[in-house]
Amino acid sequence: MKAILNKLFTHYWNPYVALILAGILSAIYFGITGTVWAVTGEFTRLGGHILEFFGADISDWAYFDLVHMQGSSFSRSDGWIVWGMFIGALIMVLFSNNFKIRVPKQKRRLVQGLAGGIIAGFGARLALGCNLAAFFTGVPQFSFHSWIFIIATGAGTYLGAKIAKTRWWKGKPSLTKGDKKPSAEKSRKVQPYVGGIIALMYTGLILYFFVTDRPLLGTAAIFGALFGILIERGQICFTSAFRDLWLTGRGLMAKAIIIAMAVSSVITLFVIVIYGMEPITQIAAPSTFIGGFLFGLGIVLASSCETGMMYRLMEGQILYLTVFAGNIIGVTALAYAWDHLGLYHALVASGKSINLISAFGPLGAILATLVMLSILYLLTVYRQKTYRFAGMRSKKGEKKYVS
Repeated sequence: MKAILNKLFTHYWNPYVALILAGILSAIYFGITGTVWAVTGEFTRLGGHILEFFGADISDWAYFDLVHMQGSSFSRSDGWIVWGMFIGALIMVLFSNNFKIRVPKQKRRLVQGLAGGIIAGFGARLALGCNLAAFFTGVPQFSFHSWIFIIATGAGTYLGAKIAKTRWWKGKPSLTKGDKKPSAEKSRKVQPYVGGIIALMYTGLILYFFVTDRPLLGTAAIFGALFGILIERGQICFTSAFRDLWLTGRGLMAKAIIIAMAVSSVITLFVIVIYGMEPITQIAAPSTFIGGFLFGLGIVLASSCETGMMYRLMEGQILYLTVFAGNIIGVTALAYAWDHLGLYHALVASGKSINLISAFGPLGAILATLVMLSILYLLTVYRQKTYRFAGMRSKKGEKKYVS
């Protein structure tokens, strides 16, 4: 029993296991609620609520009508997906004794996190989705816009990786004196008990939702916590999937994401066909590519995508508080620019909602999806091999292992 608990809470989980479980759960969540696992839509609503708190009139903002501002974040299922993710991640961080306030030594990182978060948030909502709704859960919905978004995100992360390698971006490293004695680490044995208390309180809240006849909120709270547990234990971050591929040739996270999307696509198709559900399809337009590119660039500059930001913030990493703030600012800025600056008419209005099931039928849609995912997987493997070969040539005699 002790060995099992040690494996669950001391060691991080295999990304393949965590991501495949997340893919299965996202398909089940869609089957139960008719909605998908997503976060930046709720970030946008949070931005709207903040504006309202300060007295702004957003009644004529078309984007807020698009994302449905009714109620509060605590009365919406999408809200409890987000808060559940935070809480689930925090519980696992505490169970593993891993919470610690961490402030980056280079204060410029806080500014970079804020700027990257703004760019990523703006891009995500321009493309009508982030690394979840326009990527991980968008592909299993067979929405063609997700494939445009993936390509654009790849291009954006590549540019971001190039920028992040430059000296002016990295800045002068902060050095510590060699004779400085390490500070004594305070006992953190209390953390699992705090995590247990939070878990019990959250369980009580979920039961309250069901008892008071709000099963949708209870369901969202359950799945949100499960997603939070998985992203924290699996250290799931789409930024690292792309950035590691470009900078070090590591493809572990990227391959795990691809396999998980394949599994989720198959299950989601069964849900759609058996229960006669309508897949969620977003507009494929120039905004999809531009938004995806900005999102990819922003997440690398910020050092985190939305999922990575959430569990790292729960670990006590202050940098990701600025990333979160940047996300809220970015999505709110996009909501304003949508109609007030004419972005909708310039980049979105000409687009069209295209679903692969409607275009090719269920069998054709799943075959096309699996073929495209296979191509992505092979390209990832090719990048790994070519990077390894280049590294071996440049550093003769030095072995370079890429997972």
